Amino acid sequence: MVRKDPRDIAFDVLERVQHGAFADLALDGALEKLPDMDPRDRALATELVYGVLRYQGRLDFVLQQVCQKPLAKVEAAILILLRLGCYQLLLLERIPHHAAVFETVEMARRLKLHRATGFINGMLRSVVRQAGMLPWPDRQAQPLAYLECVLGLPRWLAACWLDSYGVEEACALAEAMLQPAPCCVRANTLKITRDDLLKALAEDSCEVRPTCFAPEGVRILHGNIRHLPGHREGLFQLQDEASMLISHLLDPRPGQRILDACAAPGGKTTHIAALTGNRATIVALDLHARRIELLMRGARRLGCLGIEGRSWDLTRPAPFLEPESFDRVLVDAPCSGLGVLRRNPEIRWRRTASDIRELAGQQAVILENTASLLRPGGRLIYSLCTFTPEETEGVVRTFLAKHPDFVRCDLRATTPAEWHELFDDAGSLRTMPHRHDGMDAFYATAFEKRA
Repeated sequence: MVRKDPRDIAFDVLERVQHGAFADLALDGALEKLPDMDPRDRALATELVYGVLRYQGRLDFVLQQVCQKPLAKVEAAILILLRLGCYQLLLLERIPHHAAVFETVEMARRLKLHRATGFINGMLRSVVRQAGMLPWPDRQAQPLAYLECVLGLPRWLAACWLDSYGVEEACALAEAMLQPAPCCVRANTLKITRDDLLKALAEDSCEVRPTCFAPEGVRILHGNIRHLPGHREGLFQLQDEASMLISHLLDPRPGQRILDACAAPGGKTTHIAALTGNRATIVALDLHARRIELLMRGARRLGCLGIEGRSWDLTRPAPFLEPESFDRVLVDAPCSGLGVLRRNPEIRWRRTASDIRELAGQQAVILENTASLLRPGGRLIYSLCTFTPEETEGVVRTFLAKHPDFVRCDLRATTPAEWHELFDDAGSLRTMPHRHDGMDAFYATAFEKRA
């Protein structure tokens, strides 16, 4: 029997995430089984899943203060219940404390965890009593502990951000990453203008506004995101504003042959098709065949033509692609994903410092295997939804050291003046949610191959 209680749904999703699932996919799958679920219950389930994952560091700090044994020794299912209860107590003011405690204990009973009900009840009641007396770390005197225990970063990541940005900037970034990500869509200019899409959404009782930088972007401020008018007709693509900027930086033109090297799920691929008016030849590669199928299905919905999808692992050379056969190459490489922690909060608990080094090596290999495919005079864009030094400037330095036939470009020279605040001193794109109207954190730099 499918569970309908939002707390039960949240528990199931969090348990799946603990075993490797992605929170967004697991939650969407659970909610799709309940199409008639009350929107308020659907919203609570979503709030609990994302809230617990975002604030896990803070929740664990609080729980450890009232627990007589290390949390690492608490049974996994019981710890999930405690986090769910603690989140409601600390961060959901609309839920009375007695209701949060009662519902968590009742959920333990439904899960056949009767032996733990006394422990859970006692822990959560202790949180209620002691919440106002907890020894929170001081932001200035203990910035590392503050980032870890208050702003919910794993210690290694907190140390990296402190080293890179200093206390105030690291805290501002961490605070931004605790907030829900904005919902943006890209008007599919093959079928509709942004102005007409804004009008259509507003007429359907959505509160919307244009994005600040991307010329096709629409920010959905309020409305039924699951049932926006025009989706089936292909009038728009769900896509963050920062992601929309990448295809513009590629500067694709009609008649060109373009490689999207790591293409799925296809937002940038279909954007390239739209920017060229369906008059470019686009080869879209991705490691997983299933993701290519989804990309091609999305392209058909949007009316995008000229896209050839193929499954290939570009950590190996692609023998079916001719050297110097592309005018443009986009390498939107697999990365640590730290720039989209708001959307995928489980990443902060899965990534490690060693992962960053491994991913940087993989990114360097992918760049190496695509460099020979670019024609002289062509442009290569290297982009990521992260901002670690190893994956950004570290990979760029490695690439340029091996390829004197490539020159790095200052993207400010070919972009609108109002975009220039988005670029660093080297002319590379660096969007940050706390600086740039809530956009995801993206990095992109451009190379041109000497003629």
